[in-house]
Amino acid sequence: MEAARGKTPKKPAVKKGFPRNLKEPVGVYCRVRPLSFPDQECSCIEVISSTTVQFHPPEGYYKVNRTGNDKETQYSFKQVFGSYTTQQELFDTVAKPLVDDLIHGKNGLLFTYGVTGSGKTHTMTGSPGEAGLLPRCLKMIFNSIGPYQAKRYVFKSNDRNSMEIQCEVDALLERQKREATPNPKTPSAKRQVDPDFADIINVQECCKVDQVDEDCVYGVFVSYIEIYNNYIYDLLEEVPFDPIKTRLPQSKILREDKNHNMYVAGCTQVEVKSTEEAFEVFWRGQTKRRIANTHLNQESSRSHSVFNIKLVKAPLDADGDNVLQEKEHIMVSQLFLVDLAGSERTNRTKAEGNRLREAGNINQSLMKLRTCMEILRENQMYGMNKMVPYRDSKLTHLFKNYFDGEGKVRMIVCVNPKTTDYEENLQVMRFAEVTQEVEVTRAVDKTTYGLLSGRRFRNQIRGGLIGDEALVSEVGLQSFPPLPLCEILDINDEQTLPRLIESLEKRHQLRQMMTDEFTRQANAFSALLQEFENAVRNKENYSQGQLSEKERLISGQNLEIERLEKKNKTLEHKVEILEKTASIYEKDKRNLQQELETQNQQLQRHISEQCRLETRLQGMVAEMTTKWQKECDRRVAATQLEMQNQLWVKDEKLKQLKAIVTEPKMEKPQRPSRERDRVQDKAARRSASASPANAPPIGVRRRRSRSAGERWVDHKPASNVHNETVMQPQVARAITVSVPSEKALAKCEKYMLTHQELASDGEIETKLIKGDVYKTRGGGQAVQFTGIETLKQQSPGGCTHSRGVLLLFSNRKRSLSAAAALAQPDGLESELTDVETRCSMAVEMRAGSQLGPGYQHHAQPKRKKP
Repeated sequence: MEAARGKTPKKPAVKKGFPRNLKEPVGVYCRVRPLSFPDQECSCIEVISSTTVQFHPPEGYYKVNRTGNDKETQYSFKQVFGSYTTQQELFDTVAKPLVDDLIHGKNGLLFTYGVTGSGKTHTMTGSPGEAGLLPRCLKMIFNSIGPYQAKRYVFKSNDRNSMEIQCEVDALLERQKREATPNPKTPSAKRQVDPDFADIINVQECCKVDQVDEDCVYGVFVSYIEIYNNYIYDLLEEVPFDPIKTRLPQSKILREDKNHNMYVAGCTQVEVKSTEEAFEVFWRGQTKRRIANTHLNQESSRSHSVFNIKLVKAPLDADGDNVLQEKEHIMVSQLFLVDLAGSERTNRTKAEGNRLREAGNINQSLMKLRTCMEILRENQMYGMNKMVPYRDSKLTHLFKNYFDGEGKVRMIVCVNPKTTDYEENLQVMRFAEVTQEVEVTRAVDKTTYGLLSGRRFRNQIRGGLIGDEALVSEVGLQSFPPLPLCEILDINDEQTLPRLIESLEKRHQLRQMMTDEFTRQANAFSALLQEFENAVRNKENYSQGQLSEKERLISGQNLEIERLEKKNKTLEHKVEILEKTASIYEKDKRNLQQELETQNQQLQRHISEQCRLETRLQGMVAEMTTKWQKECDRRVAATQLEMQNQLWVKDEKLKQLKAIVTEPKMEKPQRPSRERDRVQDKAARRSASASPANAPPIGVRRRRSRSAGERWVDHKPASNVHNETVMQPQVARAITVSVPSEKALAKCEKYMLTHQELASDGEIETKLIKGDVYKTRGGGQAVQFTGIETLKQQSPGGCTHSRGVLLLFSNRKRSLSAAAALAQPDGLESELTDVETRCSMAVEMRAGSQLGPGYQHHAQPKRKKP
């Protein structure tokens, strides 16, 4: 089909030597239904020629749907039937060639497709006074093979989709057995036609196939199924009535016979002998078909109906009396008449519940049919080898063989020109466009049986020879001379008897002569007939020889074709493998390219990130360099100022010492008691804690430790910094080490670790970690820590010119704090009269006094946090 919007892709050129005539496209026809109310509705379809229709979009359609432009669209078909086309015209064009092929042993498939209410069922079944395609096909079949039908039950179907032949005796017994049943399934020709469909099958036109093989007998079998919700149901199956438990119909399955043809297993096949019987079977199944009321149609088909006409053909024997019993001589052909369910959007039907599920399954099966057609079209047009998904739907799986080349396929697209069906009709047209480009293999004529034609007529002539001979004898007696009068009235009459005897003798001689002539002519005719039979036999032998030679040649060619086909399949398999390998390599190549691109992108991002980090680090380095340069300058200036202050303090101390030394010596006091000594020692410690950090120790009196007999390991790491304070952590009888050793620990009972760290205010904080040394069972030494003392350099509050004090904080109860030392009475200070103590106290007490205007100038400023 060709549309005005877009052109169909050009078909590839046919290769040289390709058997183009063995394929033919699917015949797609279009039938336009007349409008129900021509005055009220507007048609959107116009028939412009015998092969083209034009679609006019309704007013406001593209404003609502916003799809494309509002131009008219044309579609081409094999033939278009307008709204005034009769059923007979449609039958003569579409269905009559299929019936002709059916009688000559070829298969056919005819289905109607369209939206609900477009006239599909009317086209297929018909209405009173207007018989559809189905009754017309039945009428044509029985008009053609009526005189040559086999007796009932001569042909018998089996469950493997094949036919068997019974002899006359078996067929007679089965007829008697079936006729004895109270309710026979097979309709009888003696019954009257049902008035419900009498008007439908009343076909006035007499259609008949011209060339029918008179030397064969025929049998017709029909079956009727429906595909509902993707399940197959037999409409002719008789379900036994059970008043207690209702039995639902059993779904059938599809199988494949030995010839790879699909069929419905267990489907009922009824042998019919007339059009009335066949349509009665169809009408009986039609009453079981699922039909429901929807918003679009009062009697909408909710399933796909498939009516199958199977024609069985078998030749007579050489004498023309009986049917050949060989199964290989049986020829079976089928014609499927399919009425598809309507395809429309579910929102238009306003269906709910079961109707909605039915509509969904109908659209699903039709979508699978469209998919199969599209893939077949792509495979044929572009040389592709895609797998056609026939098995996705029962509808496509059943007719798989027809699309693969088992017979002709015809489709009638029914459209309703209503404006409300415009969008659905566009979808139908697109599907018909794809279907029309699909090609199926053309069915070939099947081989003959090798018997002479005219066997039936010759048998009839033989059966009528006796009657013809009597007729000839009667004609010969009428040609004899008449007999004279035989009445004798006188006893002395001597002339009548001799005259009668003479007449009888003449008649006898004439009869003898005629008998001799007839015998001579019969002998001559027998000789001629024998000669003719000999000649015919010789011709038959010659024909058989020629035929056998041709068959040998054909078998050789078939073997060569099979060899070439196998070689072709092998090459196709290799090509397929190479294509798969190439596709795998292409896929790997694309993956590697994507991975390379991803890695390049990651590398570029990493490089940009490094550049950004490098720029940031350079900025941070420059900022830190500037910051630390300023800090170093500040610290250098502070250190220079501090060193100047220290020099000035030392000068002041020397001046004060010189002044103290030059003073006259006072009377030496008496030695205080031990208790007074301890008090003085405490006072000295208090004075030392209040002295400047840079003043050197001047004769500090140390108290004797209560652990004077114990030895210590004084662990001072080499990384420690001397804080230049007055009070330094010193332990008597200590072994000073930078790294503790087992030898040093073995000689001592106590252990002290000096640890330094930077406090939060920027000053150095010294911690004395003390512990006891124990001997272990293995002969080594272990240290158990007992306390931590913290030495921190601070500036006392209110002394703006002080150098700082060394405070001692401890978590041990026996250590003295700075607050306890300052709490001692002031009267004890007067007892410290020796020069060393007074010098130390003088330096410590006057460190914060006003020593002149120069001291304030050299004072250390308060350090700010960096």
